[in-house]
Amino acid sequence: MAAEAVTLTREKETLLITLYAKAQESRFPDSLLNDHLAADAVRRLDYDFARLSVRRDDMVALAIRAKMVDNLTREFIAGHPEPTILHLGCGLDSRVFRLDPPASVRWFDVDYPEVIALRRRIYPERAGTTMIGSSVTEPQWIAEVPPERPTLIVAEGLLPYLRQDDVPRLFERITAHVRSGEIVFDGYSRFGLRLIRRNRMVRATGAALHWSIEDPRQLERQVPRLKFIGEYFSSDSGYVGRFSWPGRLAIQIFRAIPALRNVGRLLRYRFG
Repeated sequence: MAAEAVTLTREKETLLITLYAKAQESRFPDSLLNDHLAADAVRRLDYDFARLSVRRDDMVALAIRAKMVDNLTREFIAGHPEPTILHLGCGLDSRVFRLDPPASVRWFDVDYPEVIALRRRIYPERAGTTMIGSSVTEPQWIAEVPPERPTLIVAEGLLPYLRQDDVPRLFERITAHVRSGEIVFDGYSRFGLRLIRRNRMVRATGAALHWSIEDPRQLERQVPRLKFIGEYFSSDSGYVGRFSWPGRLAIQIFRAIPALRNVGRLLRYRFG
C-alpha cells in the first residue's frame, strides 16, 4: 500500500505532533494510551516526523493530556444514557476508537475538509460516528449536531490557534444550538502561550497562536450560558513519574509557583 502524502502546513500541521507523540507513547511497555491506531497511521503517512523533534517527555506530556480528556469523556458517557460527543479539531486523534463508546453515543469529529479527507483515508469507518469537514469557526456545520441530546464538547489542542474573539463566539454558537452539556478544553495563560510559541515542535510548523485565558470565569462573562465547574492539572494526574528527572523537577517548580502553575490546564464548563 502506497504511503499517504501529507500536504498540511502551519496550524493544520501541528496535528502531526500529537499523532506522532501518541503513536510513540503507545510503544512504551507501560503505555497510558495503547494507541495502536495512531502508530499504524504514522506508518502509513509519507511525512518526515523527525523534523518535529518530538522528545520522550513531549510524548509523555501529550499522552497524559489525552488520557485526562479520555477519562472525562468516559465519565460523561457513563453519566448520560444517550449523549453526543462533539470532538472539535479532531485532527488524526483516534479517541473514538480508544474509548469505543456504546451504540447509544452519537460521535462527531470536526476539522478542516482536508484533514477530514486524510482522516477518512487513514481510519476505518465506524458506526455512530459522523465526520464533518469544516473550520470550527464556520457557522453552518453546527446544524448537523442534534440539539436535544446532552453533549460533551471536547477541544484538545485547538483553541490556542483561534483568534481571541473566535473562542467565545464559537461557544456562544454551540450553546445556543445544543440544549445542555459540558465543554472540556486545554487553556493556557498568556505566559503559557508564549512558551508554546517558542516550543521547537510548534516552531517547526510555523503555526501562529492567539487565544489565551487567565481567569476561567472570564468565559462565563463572555458566554453567560457557561458555568465553570473545574480545572485539572497534569501535575496532579498521578502520572508525573513518567517524566525524566529534569521534567519532574520543572513540574515541581511550576507547581510551587501560582503564576506558573496556571500556564496550562484542562478547564471544564457546564451549560443548560
